[in-house]
Order: sequence, then C-alpha cells, then structure tokens
Amino acid sequence: MADFGIPPKGEQVNSIIDQRLRQSMNEDGAKITIDWRGEPRHLYVISMPVDLLYFNPDTHRIRAQRTLDAKRDAAIERDPWGQEAQAYLHDLLRQRPANPDQTDPEYTALMDELDDVGQREPGIVSPFGILVDGNTRAAALIDLGEQNIRVGVLPEDTSRQDINTVELSLQLRKDRRRDYSYINRLIAIDEELARGRSEADVAKDFNNKLATLQRDRWVYALILEAIDRSKTDDGATLRLIDFEEHQEKLRELHRDYTKLAKTDPDSANRLKQSRLAMVLLDFPKTSLRLAEADFHTRYLESRLPDDLKPEPVGAANGIAIPGIPGATVPGQSSDSAAAEALTSQLLRAKAMARDTKSATPEDVVQATGLVKQARKTFDEAVQLAGRNAELVKRQTAVPQRLEDAADYVTQCASEFAEAKAKRALDDNAFDDSLIALRDSLEGLARQAGRTYSAPGEGVAWLLDAVRPGS
Repeated sequence: MADFGIPPKGEQVNSIIDQRLRQSMNEDGAKITIDWRGEPRHLYVISMPVDLLYFNPDTHRIRAQRTLDAKRDAAIERDPWGQEAQAYLHDLLRQRPANPDQTDPEYTALMDELDDVGQREPGIVSPFGILVDGNTRAAALIDLGEQNIRVGVLPEDTSRQDINTVELSLQLRKDRRRDYSYINRLIAIDEELARGRSEADVAKDFNNKLATLQRDRWVYALILEAIDRSKTDDGATLRLIDFEEHQEKLRELHRDYTKLAKTDPDSANRLKQSRLAMVLLDFPKTSLRLAEADFHTRYLESRLPDDLKPEPVGAANGIAIPGIPGATVPGQSSDSAAAEALTSQLLRAKAMARDTKSATPEDVVQATGLVKQARKTFDEAVQLAGRNAELVKRQTAVPQRLEDAADYVTQCASEFAEAKAKRALDDNAFDDSLIALRDSLEGLARQAGRTYSAPGEGVAWLLDAVRPGS
C-alpha cells in the first residue's frame, strides 16, 4: 500500500502538533491507549483546530458510498487533500449509508450530543493531520461551528497501512457507539483478507466466529457477482449500497443455499436466483422464505409477461473435469438457466431504472415499468406459494401433534418407573390424568370413525382401544 504523502498543510500541522505534544508531555496530560503494531501504545491527547485536519480518504465508514458520484470520487483519487475531495468526504460522513439523499439520524444524534455535552472521546490523528479515528466527529464539530477537536497523536513513522489498521482496531472495540454499515464492514473484511491474513485471525479481530466470517464472504461475493451481472451496454450498474438494507435476507439465503447445495446444487442455484430477484424487488424476509427450489417453475414461470420471458434455454452439456479425459459432471438444467436468465434481466432493469445519468429517459421509464411488472408477477406467485405452504402446514399439523403426544407418553413411562421406585407417585393424580387421556382419545376416535370407512392399522387400533369393554 503506497503512502499518502504529506498533505499540503502537513508541515504546518506537524509543527503545531509538535508544540502542543511537548506541552502535554510537560504537563503529563491526558492519554488514550490504542493497539499499535500488536502492542499497547499510550498517546498523548491534544486540542487541534478542526479545520486544519484532513478527513481520511481511506476510511471504511464511507468506502461503499464513495462511488456514488464518479466525478467526485475521481477527485479523491487524484487529489485526496484538495478542497473538492475533502468536501465530498464531509458530505458522505453526514449521509445515511443506505440512502445518501438523507442525513443519517445517527449523525444528527451525534451533533446533538456534541452540542449538549461536548466531545467525550478523543479522536486519533496522524503526525501530519490526517484523521484516523473521529472523522464523523470532526465533520459534526465543523457543522456546529466548533473551533477545536481533542485528538491523540500517532508516532512520527506512521504509514498509510498503520492509519487503516488503527482505524479498524478502534472501530471493532465493543464500546464503539456507531458501527460501520453492513457493506462497509464486508469491504473491510475483504481488504484484511487481501493483505494475506488468515480467515481465523480476521474473524477474531471482527469479533466473529469463523463460520460467520465465511458466510459474510459468501454474501459479499454474491453481491459483487450481482453487480457485475447488472451492467448494461449504456454503463448503468447497481451499486454496493443498493444491498445495504438486505443483510438478514442475504444471510438467510446463504443458510438455505448451502444446506441444499450439499445434496442438489442445481436446485440450490434455482433457489438462489429466485431469492436474489426477490431481494431486488424489495420483498420482506417472510416472502423470501416461500421461494423454494421449485418456486420459478411451479408458481412463477407460467405467469411471466412476455417482456420477462427469457429465450428458451436448453440444458447445458456436462462439464469436463480437467485432467480426466472423458469425465464430466452434470451441467446446469434448463430450469436453473431460465431462473438465472430472469434474475439477470431484472438486475439490468433495476440498474437502468436507478440510472439518471447515462441512460435515456425512455430507457429509464421502460426499465421502471419492467421492474413493476416483475413485482406484480412475483406478488401473485408468492401468494400462491404462501397458500400452498399453509395447506401443507395444516396437513402435517395433526400427525405432528400425535408424534409430540407419543414422545410425552414415552417420557411419562420413564418417569413413572422412577417415581414408583422412589415411592413418589401420586396414585390419585395419575389415575385422574389417565381418565383425561382416555376422554381425549375417545374424542379423537369419534372424529376418525366418521372419516375412515376402511381404517388403516393405526386408526383401527384407536377405535378398538376406546370401544366399551375393550
């Protein structure tokens, strides 16, 4: 990772920092402790003019949001310390991660807190004035018209990698009040792994189990794949932040996909494609759960309008196994390919509908109409799937109740023997409970007797068991 270099006012800032650090050391002033290259490090805290400091262009807090404005993002890459770049970073720090058109309520709450009680926790700054921790606090203090911010100062040999490592370690402390957004957290994990670190070490740093980190990696890869599939010839594409509020849906998708993929990869892909399409169409989690592997063929395919019907797709030929002549594994089925083609079409339509820059107004209108058509069709399919799920639930409810009752009776037999051995059995209460069980079985037998003219073995036993004189 290349170093930032020294910002334009870096030497001036460094001179002020040195002067105030010496004063703080002489007075044995306040300190803040951080993890520095694997060891605890105590940093002296000083007060600095907030308008002399620089927002960190690498901060993970707004990493996904930077790409919202390609022109302003290019200004950050070209001159991260310039007025245009710093103004853009300031704007992004104010905004809600999932909707940059709105001010983040947490930012508003932070401003209120700073206005009421002042700055409680110091930030962290590099020797040349780059904010490492406290970027959002600095933005809020500027907006409040405050002149100064309290910061701990990193050592003179601080590198760009040090800045990112310290920011991440401070963010992952359990006492942090404002977490990274979901997507920015995924980006941070991916970047740590790209540095060659092991999954186990990164999971530990992020206070996660290894399985949780692997799930999040799968989700991030799915999001990147979806963005790639959404690209149109006109340059429209979905953005990382378009998936910001779908965390739980994507995690459930991973759980159900990986479970099914162990035994039936083709069915797992059909499930994944249908649910990804429903994520795009903003269906709630409860609706996504109804989209099983057969959702596309059973409920959706026949109801698709012509505009949403992909070209007929045949089953793929077997896929050759490298190094083993003549050996193949099964290719994708036609049903799986059809579900994938529909999802790809919706990904492109969703990207086009959101694009107000490169796409023509006519293209935007057409894409928006296609997304609305899809939502209506999926709505109908979800309702049918829901009714079928309710029917299945009713069909299995009665046998399940009996299985539960059998388990209780089995447990009762074990506890009966134990109670009898310890002479702890209430004989009268036991007799009363058996009478209640008899009455319940008689009621069930009456219902079964009216239903089955040719009862099976179990029903016949029940009728005989409650027959008078049996």
